[in-house]
Amino acid sequence: MKSKDILTANVATATPETTVEEIARMLVKHDCGAIPIVKSASSRKPVGILTDRDIVCRVVALGKNAREVKAGDCMSSPCVTVTPSASLAVCCTTMEENRIRRLVVIDQEGVCCGIVSQADIALRIADKAGEVVRAVSQPTESDSAVAPREEPAESRR
Repeated sequence: MKSKDILTANVATATPETTVEEIARMLVKHDCGAIPIVKSASSRKPVGILTDRDIVCRVVALGKNAREVKAGDCMSSPCVTVTPSASLAVCCTTMEENRIRRLVVIDQEGVCCGIVSQADIALRIADKAGEVVRAVSQPTESDSAVAPREEPAESRR
């Protein structure tokens, strides 16, 4: 099996000039955990990736304004990529070596043509770890798409 057999195609992308707030909305809209950052909308050549964790650790936790911070200021770069012909074994090794959960898939011109996630791989592996990741990776009605619930006044004391 190859990355082309399991990748998510037509992924949402953003440019380094896109605000973190806009990317956060994209994560919710597309129910994903990362957005590849491409050089420009016309070239779609990846220069980085911005994950939900990047946003929390590099923007929110530091008290930065997500409306002002640009993707290029907090993205993970360089972007780790594979080709559509990369085997699952190569994908796994690349993720392990780079300690990442997602790989951007690029075509022969270096253009983003998809993304392979840890969950995509786990869905095809028949072991206990794969079962767990498969179970937690199922799409659900996300609480992240709604406003946080207010705690009752009694519990805030």
